[in-house]
Amino acid sequence: MTTQKLDRNIVLSNSRNLFQQASIAFAAGTFGGFINSLVVWLFGAIGITALLGVKIAPTFAPAWLYPRMVWGGLWGLLFLLPIYHLIRKPLWFYGLLFSLAPTLVQLFLVFPFKDGKGVLGLSLGTLTSLFVLLFNAVWGIATAFWLHLSDRSLDH
Repeated sequence: MTTQKLDRNIVLSNSRNLFQQASIAFAAGTFGGFINSLVVWLFGAIGITALLGVKIAPTFAPAWLYPRMVWGGLWGLLFLLPIYHLIRKPLWFYGLLFSLAPTLVQLFLVFPFKDGKGVLGLSLGTLTSLFVLLFNAVWGIATAFWLHLSDRSLDH
């Protein structure tokens, strides 16, 4: 086999491996998005958020669920970051760490600019930011759980 063909095979193998890893991370994030959505809906449906003065009680419907699952999958790609080599921690730790990214986006971009609910979503209630932190932690842990169950290392 020529060196050029060998190099091409290595590149194809590495890109296939990256594609597989990205697929697993996306699927895990989608699962996390589904579990997160169930928890958000459940807290609203049984009145936990309302009891604590937060106006988050979505209707569990495809138009609400699907975008959350897709965004969960996209956020799941954070698990491809190679920081595992720098900080040796269990997957759930990274789930909690990576859940801070969608939390910050929700609190400082989505609520004030897309939804018009103010920074930290304060017009939804003073404890909104704590619920967002909790709900996104659920996403992170569920995503890490899926990755653990997938029994496939992300080479970290």
